[in-house]
Amino acid sequence: MVQSAASRARTQAPGALPQELASVMWPELPVVAEEMLQEIGRAVPEYRPLLEGAYRTVLLHCVRQNLSSFVELVADPSASTVERDQLCRRLGQFEAHEGRGLHCLQSALRIGARVGLRRATTVGTRYDLPASLIVAFADAVFAYTDVIESLCREGYVAAKGGGEDAWESQRGRLLRLILAGVADAGGTRRGSGAADGQRAAADPGPAPPSPLAELARRVGWRIPERVTLVALSPDAGRNGLRLPGRLDDDVLAELGDQRPHLLVPGEIDEPRTAMLEAALAGRRAVLGVTVELGGAADSLRWARQALSLVESGTLPQTGLTRCEDHLVTLWLMGDPALAERLAVRQLAPLSGLTPGQQQRLVDTLHTWLTTRGTAAQMAEILHLHPQTVRYRMRALKRVLGAQLGDPDQRFATELALRAQHLRRRAGTRHPGVAHAQGREPELPRGHEGG
Repeated sequence: MVQSAASRARTQAPGALPQELASVMWPELPVVAEEMLQEIGRAVPEYRPLLEGAYRTVLLHCVRQNLSSFVELVADPSASTVERDQLCRRLGQFEAHEGRGLHCLQSALRIGARVGLRRATTVGTRYDLPASLIVAFADAVFAYTDVIESLCREGYVAAKGGGEDAWESQRGRLLRLILAGVADAGGTRRGSGAADGQRAAADPGPAPPSPLAELARRVGWRIPERVTLVALSPDAGRNGLRLPGRLDDDVLAELGDQRPHLLVPGEIDEPRTAMLEAALAGRRAVLGVTVELGGAADSLRWARQALSLVESGTLPQTGLTRCEDHLVTLWLMGDPALAERLAVRQLAPLSGLTPGQQQRLVDTLHTWLTTRGTAAQMAEILHLHPQTVRYRMRALKRVLGAQLGDPDQRFATELALRAQHLRRRAGTRHPGVAHAQGREPELPRGHEGG
């Protein structure tokens, strides 16, 4: 029977799960359930004590029930899911009562899906099932996992004493507290003098939790040590940003703000990047620098600055831009007026030249400072004859000789030229030197060929 079901499965259209496939799946469920439980125990530390105690039987029953419901739906798409739905809501309620965030349960569900897909690959090889069927099975598993997660969320939110809107409102307030710098999650006492120290010694009792810690406990959000803020491009609508995909449950979001943003616990690694790409579906976003919790506002400020540079064309326009890849640019463009003032000061010796002469020498100087190349190498970059480059370098040394010989002055000049180069890339005209009026002056002696 199993072999005939596998044979018939090969004739199915890609993306469809044949009902006969259930007969292949039923015998695998006991082993798969045990594997899922073991993987969850290894990967999610919060569940390890439960899996080693009396709750293991209960959790194993939950895993088996969800697996059985999946196979029943394959065998009969009209099968009732009432028992499964109730079980998942109770799981969410249990997580809320235990004080864990939904991220633990979400991680467990993803691990279970991976184990299931791994088993499906093994079984597919055993029965020579077509690759198209395995792909369709993977799609069905991910869709089923989303349903389970939604049901658990319903139970979790209900147990927290409020609807989805109230729950999201509290999470938004949590994000605002973090950005306001209320990052003391430990509730520790702080004294400002000897009298405070004496009172603390006389009263060693535990301090009440901070507002941040209390609110995080209420919504089941585990306070991380490090966070990454994400700046999103605003939406043209009036009702706030609507993301086409779903964010991880431990991601805090403020999508109704004129400048929408997210807080992602920890670093944004490959799985987090994939999640954001799926949730944003091409919307422009900038990933801030990963910082300690107390530095969240800085991470968001840098991300927003980088987003404005992307929109102006200074930084390349990609789906996800990482601030970490553009720290020098962010620094140089952090205060355009000051950068322009630096350019005016460092390039003042060229102010007696015409704009065209200035630009030729500035381009040559920028190339030399950034490459330290020979005349031949610089000529190739600038598309000039090497002798022309030598003429220009002699002119620069006559005008800026002392400045180029001093390390501090040379460094300041390079910074000014790099900032100018970035502004020109964005199409913004910020003259770095004061242009002379009237007759075009000659270049410094010895530069007649430039």
